[in-house]
Order: sequence, then structure tokens, then C-alpha cells
Amino acid sequence: MKYSNYIIRISDKLLINLLESTGAVLVEGAKWCGKTQSSLQIANSVVYLQDPDEGPGYMALADTKPSLLLEGEPPLLLDEWQMAPVTWDAVRFAVDKRGLMGQFILTGSATPSDNETSHSGTGRIARMLMRPMSLFESNESNGNISLKDLFDGKTDIAAKSTLTIEQLAQAICRGGWPASVISGNQSPRIAMNYVDALINLDVQRVDGIEKDPERVRLLLQSLARNISTLATAKTIMDDMQVNEASITDKTLSSYLNALRRLYVVEDVPAWQPSLRSKTAIRTANKRQFVDPSIATAALRTNAKGILRDFETFGFLFESLCTRDLRIYSQVIDGGVFHYRDKSELEADIIIKLNDGRWAPIEVKMGNKQIEEAAANLIKLSNKVDAEKMNQPSFLMVLTGGQVAYKRPDGVLVIPISCLKD
Repeated sequence: MKYSNYIIRISDKLLINLLESTGAVLVEGAKWCGKTQSSLQIANSVVYLQDPDEGPGYMALADTKPSLLLEGEPPLLLDEWQMAPVTWDAVRFAVDKRGLMGQFILTGSATPSDNETSHSGTGRIARMLMRPMSLFESNESNGNISLKDLFDGKTDIAAKSTLTIEQLAQAICRGGWPASVISGNQSPRIAMNYVDALINLDVQRVDGIEKDPERVRLLLQSLARNISTLATAKTIMDDMQVNEASITDKTLSSYLNALRRLYVVEDVPAWQPSLRSKTAIRTANKRQFVDPSIATAALRTNAKGILRDFETFGFLFESLCTRDLRIYSQVIDGGVFHYRDKSELEADIIIKLNDGRWAPIEVKMGNKQIEEAAANLIKLSNKVDAEKMNQPSFLMVLTGGQVAYKRPDGVLVIPISCLKD
């Protein structure tokens, strides 16, 4: 059941914690991000619903008596449960009947339609979103600085990284896919294979609605060109119409929804704090993929290619940082947002914990923009109404550099390759 070459994931401890407090856990996320391998480290039995030999029998059981699929030693893993959506209600009922914690783990790389399950599972089935690996998990960040420690007030930092810009470019294009990390293969080929499968197979199957593969490719390329921006649907559609004149609002919405259901697109929502003065806050989401390698694979480029276009490299670097901060903040009960108001004051990333603590972060590739970024963070901190909200736990400029330090004004400068959860 256990994998000898398994690399410990940050989400592992979150999965264990969830199983201790609920009857079943649904582990969701993009294909190839490691859901099954992670779940197998904890499961004592497993049903592979996609097994070509056993799968047809499992599906027959699901149609006749789904409870028979749940007879393994707990925690029982139901891998790719959405292949037989009736198992959701069977698990919910079994959790109610047994009254025990940690009975089932379900994994899924696509969200079934709302009408395929009778009950939401609220109170019985907890959800955990799993993403590709962070730089700390792939051993490319030394982890000398902990995000949890920063929120706990431990901001007297000093650390150094040896990860170069060229290595960051490779990490962006390779992505956090476990197969690439475990093999030590820095090639973007696995990410490109993922995108090809997405275009030609997965998007077609997710909702049973036929989609034009070329349109899917054009959409992914447009999203890649607009990554880490507030590009509107109209901007995306206009970009696509350069090569595909027949695209419509309805078609674009349908295709984007399919990508969200496959956990490929994961936009960053806007943060809306209480401010001292009335200022209009931009509420648009920021365009992001679950992993930056999807963007480079869609554009069919590599590390050398993005290094030749430093502006694009900057947007891709922000995507990498967003992925890692989502992973690090998830385990401390937080989420990632962005901020921009009508005066164009912005913070690339806002980490907000569910207990009310928060921190603004500016992402900068090099050292030249640190001064401006620090000034923006201080300005935003002063703009937030401290009587209605907490003061920020810290202000951070996240960089692609080598040295972590605390500035005289209190702003932290931290390389992404020094950070962990």
C-alpha cells in the first residue's frame, strides 16, 4: 500500500487531521498532483474504480448494491469516486450508520455535476484540495523561514538561498508534478503531456459536452498569456478571436467551467477589507492556473524561452509563488487573495487566516523593485481600518533573490526558495 519512494507532502498532516475529526474526507485536485499516492500512505484498503480489470465489476456493484464497495478495512480509499457518483451517498449513509471517524478517503480529479449526488455530505464528508508540489516539498526551497512562524510574530529573519534564476525558470516549466520531481527530470515534457491529455481527453469527458480541442488549446494559451493579471472574459475572448472568430460568451463560459471542474484553473479572488476612507476596490479575480507549468506548456515554451521574456517571466514567477503560498497557508487554515483599488494601489497576494490575521505580499523577481514594493505595502497597511480589522501580521516582499532579511522599516524580504509552511 505504501510507496517506498514517496515524498512527504504538506497536505498529509491536513488529511490526517481531517480523518480524526470526520467520517470521510474527499481529496480533490488536478490529475497527476499526487492524490492517490498521498491517500495510500494512510489508507488500509483501496478500491480503484478506474482499474481496467476490476472496474467493470465495481461499476456493476455500484449499480446494484454500492454498500458492498465499502467493506474494506478503514480508512478505505475510493479512488476516482466520481466514476460511480452513487458511492457518495453510500459513503454518507455508512458514515451516519457507523458513527466513527476516519472511515473513508475519496479521491477525485473532476467535479461531477450537481444532480449526480442526492446529498451534499455536509457534516459527514470533509473536503481537502490538493495541489502539485511546492518548492519546499520538491526540496528546492531550504525552508529556513516558516510562514506559520511569521504569523506567530517571529519576524527577526536571516537566511540565504542558493537557487538561481535559471533554476527557478526550470522549476516553473517543470511544475510541481510528483512524477517529474521524483524522477529528477527537469524537462517540461510531463507538463506538456498533461496539457495534451487535458485538451484531447479530459475536457471532453468532464461534463459529456463535446468541445473543440483547438478552442481549448487557444483558451489555455490566452489564459497563459494573461496569467497573474485581472484580464476580463472579454479580454480573453478578444485574444482568442484573433485565431477563432466564432467564439461566443456562452462557449467561453462553458469551457472555463470545464477547466475549473478539472481543477486546472484556480483564479485568485479579490480581498475586500475595511478601509479608513471610502475607496472602490476592484473585485475581479486574478487569472491563475493551479500550477505555472500549465501556462508554459500551453505556450510550448521552456526555461530558456521564458528567460528571454523577463516581463512574462515575472508573471509566471508570481504564479509559482501563488501556488506555493496556497499550499503553505492551507495547512495553517488560511487562503490566498489579491488586492487592488481604484487608485491602483495593490498587493499581489494577501494571505488571510480564518482567525482574522492577514498579511500583504508583493512579488518581485529581482532587487530593483523592492523599495517601491515595500512603500506600497506600508501604504496599504496604513489604509486599512485598524479599528475594524487586525493590523497585518507582517509585510513581505517575496523575491527570486538569494538573501532573506528584515528592513529597517519592518518589511520582510524573503526569497521564495527560503520559505515553507
